[in-house]
Amino acid sequence: MFSSFKLPSSRRLDSNLLLPDGVPIDRQRARFIVKIYRADGLPKMNSSLMANVKKAFTGELSDLVDPYVQVSFAGLTGKTSVKKHSYAPVWNEQLVFTEMFPPLCQRIKIQLRDNDPVKPTVIGTHFIDLKTISNDGEKGFLPTFGPSFIHLYGSTRDYSLIDEHSSLNTGLGEGISYRARLLVAIRTEITDSIDLAPSAVEIEATIPVNEASYAKNEEFFLFATILDASMIDKKLGDKPVYFEISIGNAGNAIDGHNESAREHYDSDSDELETVTTDSGSWQSTTTPAKPMTHDKIYYFLPYWDNKPCMHIRSVWPDYRRRMYNSNIISKLVEKLEDGLSEVNSSMDSDDPETETRLKQVLEDLSIGCTKYVTISQASMTGPGTGKTKLDKEHLKLCQREIENIGNAARNLRALVTKSSFRERYKTAQTYLTKLKFLTEDPQHALPDVFLWIISGGKRQAYQRIPARDIIYSIVDEESGRDCGKVQTMFLKLPGKRSTGPSGWSIPAKLQIYLWLGMLKHKKNFINGIPKGYEVTHEIRNVERPRALPPSIIHYVEKHVFQLRAHIYQARSLIGSDASGLSDPFARVIAGEFSKTTQVIDETLSPTWDELLIFGEILIYGTAEEIKQDPSSIIIEIFDQDKVGKSEFIGRALAKAHVKLREEGYSKPKFPPSLEWFDITRGADHAGELLAAFELLELPNDVDGGQLPPLPAPKDIPIYKETDPKDLIPMLPVPRGIRPTLARYRIEVLFWGLRDLKRIHLLTVDKPRVDIECSGHILYSSIIQNAKKNPNFSNPVKFLDLDLPEQELYRPPLTIRAVDCRSFGRYTLVGTHMINSIHKYMYKPITKRDRESEERKRTLKEPKNDCPTLSQCSPTNINCTDNDKERSPLLPKDISISIGYGTQQSLSKMKSEASRKRKPSVEEDMDDEEGSRDWWTKYFASVERMIDETKEAKKLLNQQNGNLQILADDDSNPQSGNTSDKSPGDGKRRFGFKTAATASRFAARISPKSVRKRSKYKPALCKIYPTELEAISDFGEFKEWLHTFELYRGKKTGDDTEDESRVVGYFKGAIKVYKWPLPKDIEDHTIMGFDPQFGFFQGLPSNDPIRVLVRVYVVKANDLHPMDLNGKADPYVVIQLGSKRISDKDNYISKQLNPVFGKCFEIEATFPQDSSLTIQIYDWDLVGSDDMVGETKIDLENRFYSRHRATCGLPEKYEEQGYNAWKDAMKPTQILAKLCKDAKVEAPMYSDSQVKIGRQVFTIHCEDFDFYRTREAEEHMALAVLHRWHEFPKIGCHLIPEHVETRPLYNPDKPGIEQGKLEMWVDMFPMDMPLPGPPLDISPRKPKSYELRVIIWNTDDVVLEDDAFFTGEKMSDIYVKGWLKGPEDCQCTDIHYRSLTGEGNFNWRFIFPFDYMVAEQKIVISRKESLFSWDETECKIPARLELQVWDADHFSADDFLGAITLDLNRFPRGAKSSKLCTLDMLKTDGSVPVVNIFKQKRVKGWWPFFIKKDNEEMELTGKVEAEIHLLSKDEADKNPVGLGRSEPDQLEKPNRPDSSFMWFMNPLKSIRYIIWHNYKWTILKLFIILGLAIIILLFFYSIPGYTVKKMLGA
Repeated sequence: MFSSFKLPSSRRLDSNLLLPDGVPIDRQRARFIVKIYRADGLPKMNSSLMANVKKAFTGELSDLVDPYVQVSFAGLTGKTSVKKHSYAPVWNEQLVFTEMFPPLCQRIKIQLRDNDPVKPTVIGTHFIDLKTISNDGEKGFLPTFGPSFIHLYGSTRDYSLIDEHSSLNTGLGEGISYRARLLVAIRTEITDSIDLAPSAVEIEATIPVNEASYAKNEEFFLFATILDASMIDKKLGDKPVYFEISIGNAGNAIDGHNESAREHYDSDSDELETVTTDSGSWQSTTTPAKPMTHDKIYYFLPYWDNKPCMHIRSVWPDYRRRMYNSNIISKLVEKLEDGLSEVNSSMDSDDPETETRLKQVLEDLSIGCTKYVTISQASMTGPGTGKTKLDKEHLKLCQREIENIGNAARNLRALVTKSSFRERYKTAQTYLTKLKFLTEDPQHALPDVFLWIISGGKRQAYQRIPARDIIYSIVDEESGRDCGKVQTMFLKLPGKRSTGPSGWSIPAKLQIYLWLGMLKHKKNFINGIPKGYEVTHEIRNVERPRALPPSIIHYVEKHVFQLRAHIYQARSLIGSDASGLSDPFARVIAGEFSKTTQVIDETLSPTWDELLIFGEILIYGTAEEIKQDPSSIIIEIFDQDKVGKSEFIGRALAKAHVKLREEGYSKPKFPPSLEWFDITRGADHAGELLAAFELLELPNDVDGGQLPPLPAPKDIPIYKETDPKDLIPMLPVPRGIRPTLARYRIEVLFWGLRDLKRIHLLTVDKPRVDIECSGHILYSSIIQNAKKNPNFSNPVKFLDLDLPEQELYRPPLTIRAVDCRSFGRYTLVGTHMINSIHKYMYKPITKRDRESEERKRTLKEPKNDCPTLSQCSPTNINCTDNDKERSPLLPKDISISIGYGTQQSLSKMKSEASRKRKPSVEEDMDDEEGSRDWWTKYFASVERMIDETKEAKKLLNQQNGNLQILADDDSNPQSGNTSDKSPGDGKRRFGFKTAATASRFAARISPKSVRKRSKYKPALCKIYPTELEAISDFGEFKEWLHTFELYRGKKTGDDTEDESRVVGYFKGAIKVYKWPLPKDIEDHTIMGFDPQFGFFQGLPSNDPIRVLVRVYVVKANDLHPMDLNGKADPYVVIQLGSKRISDKDNYISKQLNPVFGKCFEIEATFPQDSSLTIQIYDWDLVGSDDMVGETKIDLENRFYSRHRATCGLPEKYEEQGYNAWKDAMKPTQILAKLCKDAKVEAPMYSDSQVKIGRQVFTIHCEDFDFYRTREAEEHMALAVLHRWHEFPKIGCHLIPEHVETRPLYNPDKPGIEQGKLEMWVDMFPMDMPLPGPPLDISPRKPKSYELRVIIWNTDDVVLEDDAFFTGEKMSDIYVKGWLKGPEDCQCTDIHYRSLTGEGNFNWRFIFPFDYMVAEQKIVISRKESLFSWDETECKIPARLELQVWDADHFSADDFLGAITLDLNRFPRGAKSSKLCTLDMLKTDGSVPVVNIFKQKRVKGWWPFFIKKDNEEMELTGKVEAEIHLLSKDEADKNPVGLGRSEPDQLEKPNRPDSSFMWFMNPLKSIRYIIWHNYKWTILKLFIILGLAIIILLFFYSIPGYTVKKMLGA
């Protein structure tokens, strides 16, 4: 994109580009060379008026177009030179684009333009996608193309001054006419030069290409015959019309072919020009004929026994193999697509055969792929093969990919199982995508064929047929799908008119036969034409290539049929009226005739039940062919409007079942069964039609007894104004064809309506709901005041009606809400369609069914023992169904063990550590009770959830092992979590009778500290990683109530718009079952009652009820960033009904994972306030706050659910503390209420037993005093509640105490998750005693501490420097330390010139910090930048860093070593320097550890170390330190000074005299550095110097002295 900028510096802009995923950062330069050779077949661009003026002035007649080519790529545009006045210009130029490779631009745009002085116009546009002309795989290739012709399409050549379709020439929309073709080649060269790209596109001359070496020009023959033209639009009905077919410019009769005025100097194109302009080689139009009509709705052309033909002979380069290759792949695609859509539909209807179907589809795919590889390898050479580089590479790519897909499909087939089915289906979909990508060849072979209907000299409607669909090949797989076949073709309007409502109606429907092939294969075109025609002279001569084909095919054989259209019903039609309903009628069109059904008012699933009879339909051709392939019947569905034209809903295509005269009307073929046909409107699905069609051949003469009898007509109510003469008897669908009906009962629970929007600006006050099924309507009672109470007063109603037995024919259900206004007026509020009742069908289990099931099961599996229960986790036992069924007959003893040991064991690591060192276990477990709060429970529960997911994976691998868990991990007292899923198993294998004996055995083989340790396990709750509704045990809380959206108005097809069509919700339930129910029924309703008296017994009352709602919002995770800094400032907003609570003041700054820890209390009244919305907003200083996301909870469904979603059941019963019982009702009361609701005897408590009805729960506890405690009954009741789902008939899973994780969504970004919210909701009815205060889950406040670290001495520190003068090793040692981060660093003074590695400091560091005890983290609050509005909080581990350094004055200090002490768990210091080694840092549990928060004060020696390259540690020194921890209050009472200052001053260290800094103390330096090391040398020097002076003086004074002596002075 940026290549055109010149950058002065060497830093290129490219290096700073944001690159998409997958594009390498270091991209190379490349030259993309686009070669433009020549073009031909250009249209006249100057309109005839201008041309005449021009001709008058210049006097010469020249070609009326001045073409040039413009290529755009990667932000650059290049143009070739303009060739004046030429319909066949030759350029031979190349445009060079320099860009990075791979480029960020995906398409090259090639435009052929006309250089008009006023306004240059576009002749045609073509886009080349780089993905299709290159491949980035291992065996890939760089972008390459051609030399090959590109065919350009656009608007028609009608040469008027204003072209309404001119936008088609620029590549917008489907081109409706051939414009020209252009010979182009593209090549890519990667260059190594890194010089900057030229800012413009270079244009250079290039050598002309030898076209013959790439493809030979061959003659092609196109033949078409129209067998039937009907459904012609009224607008075309008044003038004669004819058809025109063209391929390229050949056959274009109206617009003419523009011959070039000048001679061509390009010899290669001579032959081509001569043939394509020889108009004798085609007859491309039919003779004009005036349309006729029977009903003034649809017109037809009278092509009865004479079918008009058209043909074209034209010359094109022979690139057949490109089309053949595409055809084989597209046939593979079609087969796979059909197979997968069939699998998909059977998947929706829960068909047991689905897996075998998918296996078959994959099997067919792998066979098809092998066949493709065989065919394509056999035909890699020979005529028609593309010879360009892209041809070869594309073919290799196809072979490689398809072979891989074939192998992958074979492997996938072996992996298809019931559980992995959906995954495998998705994988098969990816194969489909890959194959679709390979289908189209990027290089064109032949231009597309256009068929136009022409009326009044103007082109009216067209169809564009890709040449590859009708190309002929001797090999069947390579032929086009429509070659040599009669097809039904709908014409369409040109340009923009073909889209949207105007394009729904069709201008004409044709039965047409098309064939395109080489002239040498011409004889084959006749083979596919339906037989029964007269063999004329032309048809005999088809063998001869130059002989003209027939211009008319005259049929001599014809048959007369009666068509019976059995139109039964339609479903899921598009709502056309503003009310959201339609008044549909169907129109059946068979050839030239059409008939209409009656109109059915106000419905989307009309049941017409009508038989339409078409008396005499004439069909030409032989009987066998008519039977094999009868022509299509069109059914159009309209919505009748009282005013104006009927609105089009959709169209379906059907084939009739043909019965010839001599055949009998008998089974299995007749009578035919009804079928569902898809109704479509444009590209949209518009519903389905259930119908059947019969074509019965009429007997030839008087013996008319062969047609099957017609049914008796229906009774039609005759109104006074109806004239009896106008009445046509209306026939129903006859008995053999219509579905067989049985008596069914639809029982509906009308609960209420929610969130109704206004209708015509008026509120909905008195709504009623109607449920319609196959013409029967069940009305609810009317809600008298929807504002006060939107629930129905009389909830349960039923309706008995006859429904089809076959599932396929089941009618849809329509739910309609209407508003009852004054004066008996009704206004439709909204509708909901249920396509198939199948979902709501209920088939009761009878005694016989159950017995046969049991027999099957006993053969399959051995009988299961009675399971043992352990109290803690609510998912332990899976009771088998036969236990459930038998239990009412025999009292069943369920044993439950209670005890704190049963909760959860510690992980393996901790237990091993504890075995090695007993003493510190006590300290470790001795957590202060005071620090426990709800968060303790939360974190322990999260750990358990993580463990459980790991265990679940392990369990799959361990299922066959014996008591591995106890054997592997002997600190697992009750076989802990690992065997949670089936605790009974282990015990059974050892032959234990009860859980208590098992636990005693476990305790025997585990360490002695088990009892002690288990006492300290925190209470746990259940953490769900999803929302409660998504958990299968609770069935979305829909056991009573389902929510149906009510829609209003027309279906638009736009999802967001359709969402805005929701006008409210209907709450209720529907059950459909055969009536009467069988006598020996064994099944029961939701509440365990007999279904004979209705399914909705035991229903909770739906009167308004006031409820206290407590919403606990724990935290949010992974929120979507909302601010520029990549963070958000979230806060919570809660909406329930009209109440809104905003917690804006307490927003959390710059957090994407905020911890809210809030409880919001709201009083609500059900049903008005039933939907709770929790929103997370992002606080903004300026402007309005943005919503991050929201989640909605239907509180009403939860409140009335049997799963008791009002308040979760804790795992243990406690009366005070952080795990205190928070429900208003005690466990015993809850259990008693459940028994009362289910009409079972109240529970009886005795020592170690709870008896409910005939069921006995035995409860074991290791602590025998337990039964005497006051709360024993509560514990026992709670244990039974956790097992409630095992209770036969009435049992179900009750909701445990939990935290659910709900995804957040933003309405503006539908479907994209914006984060997750952890929360839960408690509800308490206000008419019951109110619960205690809400739980305090506010985030933990950090505690302030002060850490005082005294660095006494160091020892054995490595010596880093060489001494000045002396060269001996020494170090200037100092120690650094920090707690919160290097910016919080403190340093000792420097111990200079340590020669032994010993340093003396007596220096105190003081670190104040805030600490989160439970999370063991230090909390830091700081402003992120100078401009930050508020502080950001972050948490870091509590670690003390100590480092030893060597001070340098003129360079950076040298790092010598470090140690990190985790304040919660660091090794105990050594008593002396000698005992201090690296072994102290071992983490295998052999070294005693200290927790400073418990020990408070520690003194000792610790090692400094560095890590070498091979990760080994090297000892680099030792430090003697004292660590003292005080709380903030203690520190304030006993203040101390930093370093060695007051108060509590530390004495100065006793450092040797040699410790000083040399340039600060010159005298000391002389004494300690020079004298200390060189004293003997200095003494020697002095003595030698003294002697030298003496000798010097001696020699100096001798002469004078001697002279004196001599002179005797």
